[in-house]
Amino acid sequence: EGPLQVSAALREGRVGAVELCQRCLARVRGTGFLNAYISVAEAAALRQAEEAEKRYRRGQPLGILDGIPVAVKDNFNTAGIETTCASNMLKGYISPYNATVVQKLLDQGAVLLGKTNLDEFAMGSGSTDGVFGPVRNPWSYSRQYKEKNPPKSHSENEDSEWVIAGGSSGGSAAAVSSFTCFAALGSDTGGSTRNPAAHCGVVGLKPTYGLISRHGLIPLVNSMDVPGILTRCVDDAAVVLGLLAGHDPKDSTTIQDTFKPFELPDSIDIRKLCIGIPKEYQVPGLSSEIQALWSKVADLFKDAGAKVIEVSLPHTPYSIVCYHVLCTAEVASNMARFDGLEYGHRADMKQSTESMYAATRREGFNDVVRGRILAGNYFLLKENYENYFVKAQKVRRLIANDFVKVFGSAVDILLTPTTLSDAAPYVEFIKEDNRTRSAQDDILTQAANMAGLPAISVPAALSKRGLPLGLQFIGRSFQEKQLLSVAKWFEKQVKFPAIQLEDMKRHDCSVLQHQKSVSSL
Repeated sequence: EGPLQVSAALREGRVGAVELCQRCLARVRGTGFLNAYISVAEAAALRQAEEAEKRYRRGQPLGILDGIPVAVKDNFNTAGIETTCASNMLKGYISPYNATVVQKLLDQGAVLLGKTNLDEFAMGSGSTDGVFGPVRNPWSYSRQYKEKNPPKSHSENEDSEWVIAGGSSGGSAAAVSSFTCFAALGSDTGGSTRNPAAHCGVVGLKPTYGLISRHGLIPLVNSMDVPGILTRCVDDAAVVLGLLAGHDPKDSTTIQDTFKPFELPDSIDIRKLCIGIPKEYQVPGLSSEIQALWSKVADLFKDAGAKVIEVSLPHTPYSIVCYHVLCTAEVASNMARFDGLEYGHRADMKQSTESMYAATRREGFNDVVRGRILAGNYFLLKENYENYFVKAQKVRRLIANDFVKVFGSAVDILLTPTTLSDAAPYVEFIKEDNRTRSAQDDILTQAANMAGLPAISVPAALSKRGLPLGLQFIGRSFQEKQLLSVAKWFEKQVKFPAIQLEDMKRHDCSVLQHQKSVSSL
């Protein structure tokens, strides 16, 4: 059930906010081996739930999210709860303020259970590269996956079979997928909300750039970052979007117009729709399963009366290289703030300020982050600036214009895959380095970030291995209502199966020690 149904149950007194919070916290503890959470704010969450319960008793709930347990990716600042970005650099850092999106959730009475795991500083596509260890995909423990992948022998350690959650918002996607919370915030710079949503069988929405405030989201790439929304169905994503969207005086890139929250219609006239299938998204490495699913869904729209046409986004082949240059250049600039002087880790190096800087950054950042900083600074060198950074900005404009042309030619929505395949087993995934993997995994998602467009990944089917496959819808700028209405129609047609989680108790022996319960809060 989603926030809409649970909110009704809370209003009618069929369940109390405190009982709901306790159930979710018990679920968080019971699924600790998934490593979805970095910190759990148990005492603070129960306090928030008690306040919500009082409001319901008075018949004055703050809104649909009042008393609803949510989780937030650990790169959004939260006052009173550690914000680590899964790094040594920010281990133990407690922000003095809440990110705007976190504050908006709290103002609506949402109950914040804790902070979720990610790749260090959100750089990655597997949620395997943070200092707190990798996130496990809940589907690894589902009946659907177990039935399709029986252990090959008794001696085979069943623990080696688990698959990745995707990234970098893998903790948030796993938290929603394993029923520990009803909605979670991720961030999306090149696909970091949509990729784990596809792998974990949940809905992942990346809104139009500027629709939701970035204030308090620790920046990766300022010109592409967007807070993302992870839920179990499209309606819930629309509810959360309605509460988070709109102008924020603290973020000059947010829209000036007031945002009107919307309810999604139960049915839409598909015959009025034109769906574009970008031919450049038939990339090498796209699994035959996803290719077949993509064609099948295009036919589903066609059979329902939509106009489905092949379209061209000619600059797509250059987009991943362009994205890499711009991404690393902005990362180099953003990471300069972590110098050991004002906040975060400081190395015990007394010889000189320079040596303290260097040691702090060597100890505080992993190889992935250091590699991106080095590449970015290289692209920004005076002799390289024109050839790399400026050229990449020009290519970015061409990529954005491709979308403008397609949407200007009567196409309403683009339909593409979200990922190249289903989730990889962890042991396979870590054979390649982060940069190679990110270049492959971001290929279908990052163009929407470069163009600033809204995009949503919706679970579409199970693979032959019993794992979720997602498809992506990309909409026109600020046309979230149309995008989500089409996504909702699609969700209704495919009837994606609910995850059947097996008894989790027996996996619980390996609950990871670092998962702190911030019970003193």
